[in-house]
Amino acid sequence: MTVTVVSLSEFKAKAPQLLAELNASDGLIVVTENGLASAVVQGYESHQRERAALQALKRIVQREADVSAGRTMLQRSVFADIKAGLADGSTPPEVCPSTADGHRNPSRQSP
Repeated sequence: MTVTVVSLSEFKAKAPQLLAELNASDGLIVVTENGLASAVVQGYESHQRERAALQALKRIVQREADVSAGRTMLQRSVFADIKAGLADGSTPPEVCPSTADGHRNPSRQSP
């Protein structure tokens, strides 16, 4: 990953060129004001990949915390609960999909 450091005035003057180079290289542009870093500019695709990787790492940490705290179920128990829920027309809350923020998805829970 390349990091380019430019002053704010240079960034304003060369923005189209700098952005084209940025998107082609997956690098970063550090914009300075009065010699101090004030902003980082990153290409959209690169930013999306970084966000996805960070979200995956967060999920791993959350799952490790669940395992450490004993919040686990055996696979056969999960499938038995699913089968039981399908048989009686409801889905047990323990196996309902979670939303991105970790809360249960109320639209998928049984009434």
